[in-house]
Amino acid sequence: MSQQLWLRCEKKEFERRSALTPTTAKKLIDAGFEITVERDEQRIFDDSEFEAVGCKLVANNSWPSAATYVPIIGLKELPASNDPLPHTHIQFAHCYKKQAGWSSVLARFHKGGGTLYDLEFLTDATAAGALALAAQRKGETLGRLEPYGDEAAMVNHAAGRVVKALVIGALGRCGRGAVDLFRKIGLDEDDIVKWDMAETAPGGPFQEILDVDIFVNCIYLSSYIPPFLTKEQITAAGSSRKLSVVVDVSCDTTNPFNPIPIYNINTTFSDPTGLPALSVVSIDHLPTLLPREASEQFSSDLLPSLLELPHRQSARVWTDAEVLFKKNLAEAVEAEGL
Repeated sequence: MSQQLWLRCEKKEFERRSALTPTTAKKLIDAGFEITVERDEQRIFDDSEFEAVGCKLVANNSWPSAATYVPIIGLKELPASNDPLPHTHIQFAHCYKKQAGWSSVLARFHKGGGTLYDLEFLTDATAAGALALAAQRKGETLGRLEPYGDEAAMVNHAAGRVVKALVIGALGRCGRGAVDLFRKIGLDEDDIVKWDMAETAPGGPFQEILDVDIFVNCIYLSSYIPPFLTKEQITAAGSSRKLSVVVDVSCDTTNPFNPIPIYNINTTFSDPTGLPALSVVSIDHLPTLLPREASEQFSSDLLPSLLELPHRQSARVWTDAEVLFKKNLAEAVEAEGL
């Protein structure tokens, strides 16, 4: 029997990316998969692009009617609900680091008997730099954002700024993307401060963050670390503070270990900045600023794992993900008193 995979629509507002693209869908079909794609006007790829490579199109948000043995793939988390989840879901769920509501998310899988393969643990970023530069206008509020048609359009829009930026997590995938963008728009190398684990090892808070125009946080947070920046630091700096924009790509807003505890809500594409005295961008799906290219890159990176899906009972990428799911599920069951 062919391996089936169902691409669901995205319900998060402004999310235009896709976990599968026509390119990766065709490669999966060529490998013997049957790909079902929900129609989705919000998705950056036209439905006809998927149909042209052999995908079966079905109604928007119809995945609950799929046979329970068919894995459902998406990008962002499902809308909040108490409905049981009997399917296998492949997605970012944002519930393994004890984020707000984590146990109720996992409780849905317990009630339905389904499985979660969290994309964050199977394995976004240039957009961070562009957004930081757009926000870096002291005294102005960054208005509603619209995705760029391609990277060239974004680079052209951001080019010409004279700023100094600090990227923490500069050696990781997101950090490298931010650094690359700053280079493309013409910043001198001396004006791109690149930090990673070695530089943050002494522990924060760090005065150096206040001494740049833009701070981009791209770290992967798994446990407590001293905060990089605090409200008290910002207040004490007063008018001597150079920092005007913080872009928190990591977006560990509700994580109890959040290393940037200067805000407590995620911002959105319709209202991208928070804190009047300091522009804080904390959009938890920032790569959708470049939806087509971000989708192609992510889906291409995910493809080797998806090709192993027919062997998920033995393929390590999937068995490890299931072990992690069961561990967190057990903790959620206890937390929910189920």
